[in-house]
Parts: sequence; C-alpha cells; structure tokens
Amino acid sequence: MASSMQSTQQTTVTGGSGSYRFALVSLTSLFFMWGFITCLNDILIPHLKAVFSLNYTEAMLIQFCFFGAYFLVSLPAGKLVKKLGYQKGIVTGLVIACIGCLLFYPAAEFATYGLFLGALFVLASGITILQVAANPYVNALGSVETASSRLNLTQAFNALGTTVAPFFGAVLILSVASGAIDGLSQAQSEAEVVKLPYLILAAMLGLLALIFSKLNLPTIAEHSDDSATGVITHNGKTSALQSMHLVLGAVGIFVYVGAEVSIGSFLVNFLGEEHVAGLQEAEAAKYITYYWGGAMIGRFVGSAIMQKIPAGTMLAFNAFVAAALVLVAMNSTGAVAMWSILAVGLFNSIMFPTIFSLALRDLGPHTSQGSGILCLAIVGGAILPLLQGVMADNMGLQVAFILPVVCYAFILFYGAKGSRM
Repeated sequence: MASSMQSTQQTTVTGGSGSYRFALVSLTSLFFMWGFITCLNDILIPHLKAVFSLNYTEAMLIQFCFFGAYFLVSLPAGKLVKKLGYQKGIVTGLVIACIGCLLFYPAAEFATYGLFLGALFVLASGITILQVAANPYVNALGSVETASSRLNLTQAFNALGTTVAPFFGAVLILSVASGAIDGLSQAQSEAEVVKLPYLILAAMLGLLALIFSKLNLPTIAEHSDDSATGVITHNGKTSALQSMHLVLGAVGIFVYVGAEVSIGSFLVNFLGEEHVAGLQEAEAAKYITYYWGGAMIGRFVGSAIMQKIPAGTMLAFNAFVAAALVLVAMNSTGAVAMWSILAVGLFNSIMFPTIFSLALRDLGPHTSQGSGILCLAIVGGAILPLLQGVMADNMGLQVAFILPVVCYAFILFYGAKGSRM
C-alpha cells in the first residue's frame, strides 16, 4: 500500500472508444513519417561520405547531430508538450521538422557539410517533439494491460516508413547520375540531388501539420489531489527516477537505438565489402529494405503474440537471437554474412516499443517525466554509431559490429529481469 500522501491521479480521456480508434489511426501517419525520415539517414550517410570524402567517423556525425537533438531537446519538449497538450505539441513538432527539411536546400546549394548537419539537427528537433508527444499519447489511449501491444502496432507503421525509405533514397539520391553540372563543382553537383527528396518531405510534413491542427482528437487530462503542494507522490515515490525499471529502461532505450542505428548506418558499406556481397551503393541501399521490412513484419506479429506471451519474455528472446545473428555476420562471408545482418531487423522489431512500455509501467503521475527521460535516452543513436565509426576506422568494419552485440546483451537482461525491478 502506498502512503497516505499517494496521489489519486487518474487519466481522463474525453471521447469514446471510437475517438480512440480515430486518434490511433491518425497517429500512425506520424509514426510512418519519422520512421521514413530517420531511415533516410542510412542513404544520406554513404552519399555524403562520397561527396565530401569523409572517413567513417566523420560520416557518423550525421547520426550524431540527428540523434544528439534528442538529448538536447527531449526535456524542453516534455515541458512544451505538458504546456500545450499532445495535439498542439504534435503540430509544433511537424512545423519544426518541415523547417529542417527546407534547410537542406541551402545546404545543397552551398555544398557545405556543416550546413547539412545543422539542417539535420533542426529536423531531428521536430521529430523529438513528435516522439515526446505521440508515444505516451498512444500509451494512454486504452488499457494499461494492452499498452505494449498497442505501441508495437503503431510502431509497425514506423517500420513501414523505414521499409519504404531505402527505395525512395536509392532512386532519388544514390542512383542519380554523377558528374559535374555546368557552372557547379563536382561536390555541388553531387549535393544537388538531395534537394528534391527533402523538399517533398517538407511538403508532406507541412500538410500533416495543417491536418493535425484541424483534427478533433481526444484530450487527456491528468488530475492529482495533492498537485497543489507541487509534490506528487505515487507508490511512495516522488520522481520517475526512483523507479529502477524506468532507469534501466532508459539504458535499454539508449543501447537499443544505438545498436539499431549503428547497424543500419553501416549496412550499405558492409554489403559493399568484396568478401560480403560487393554491391554498388545504389544496389546495396535496396537491401536495407529487408532490414527495416523485417522490423515492420516483426512488430505486426509481435503485437499479436504479446497478447498471450509476457512482453519481457519476448524482449529477452529477441535480444538473444539478434546478438547471435550479428555474431554470425561478424564471423562469416558472402550470403551468410549478408542475410544474417539483414535478419537482425526482424528481431529488433518489438524492442523499442516494448522497452518503452515496460519502463513506463506503473509510473502514474510520473509518466510524462518518464517519457521525457526515455526520449532523452534516444541519444544512444548519436553516440554509439559514432563510436562504431571510430572502431571501424581502427579495427575494420566487420569487427566493429561487436558493439551492437554488447547492446543486445543488456536488452536481454532487461527483458528477463531488469523490467521487473
């Protein structure tokens, strides 16, 4: 039993189950868009690496700037969403992401790597606000018992975006004929090709911002009988950080996003290795679809399976298989190495939404704080790929994949034990 100071916090959602369904359907478009944009980085990395003659470490600054935004923006985004509400927070995120896409135009015009990194940071800041608003919103639109399943289902559409993006990027970026355009340097000519894809994305994000500003979505209101004191106590805890499963869950999000992004970022180069598949960049980019497509299928399947199997058990099993597949890819060549690393996507599938839901379990009025902390941990996507880039430059690309293996080992622990601490 909680102490007498425990909050009687409850979540009130205006609108019936029909409103829930409409809201969830609307939110799937957001999950699709930020999955699409995030995966497009995997195409941007080899392209800009070639354009600016970057080494692996320098190329990974793309992911560092993109996911670094989560570290810097998540907590302010949490306060913004708390003040504006979920719907206005979503619209704000979409507008900022739209501006970020538009900034790719001057970056390409001047063919300056630093401007590309700045545009990515602005774009990622908008995506961060979307994440902070949309993930807990989905969690709240239904029962606690089905939260993991529900978030996995919406995240499946995130994976659909990551599945489509490689084809989009391969056609509009990597497969565009190289060669200098009259009056432009070689670097400017190569940089020019990113203008059209990101202008298209800017238009789509702007349209979504307009649509979401007009939608009538359910409003979630949290009430606490001791909120007037400024101190909210739930199960004897005054902060989400006092819940060990939340703290370990944040580490889980950090290492999961780091592992997923690291593998995706190096796939084109890995498949281009002569002893693996020897594929050209444009051809290798198309195979990324199998990696992200596996994640999409796994989330749809996982959403159904977790109606019957505990989420923690599923998480531990998937982490074990993912680690095993990476080890096979590290120690083999040819088709075995290629398909082993691509198959990791299938087992990555349920990890992010499952860790997220398990970490937020039973936080009560501290859920918003917990969500901000978890989104902060997405900075793993900035740090670990950069670290793997350093390892690849010094140890070799294939050996550097030991880093994701270590990440999956922690996720296995979290699913088996840490999520219940």
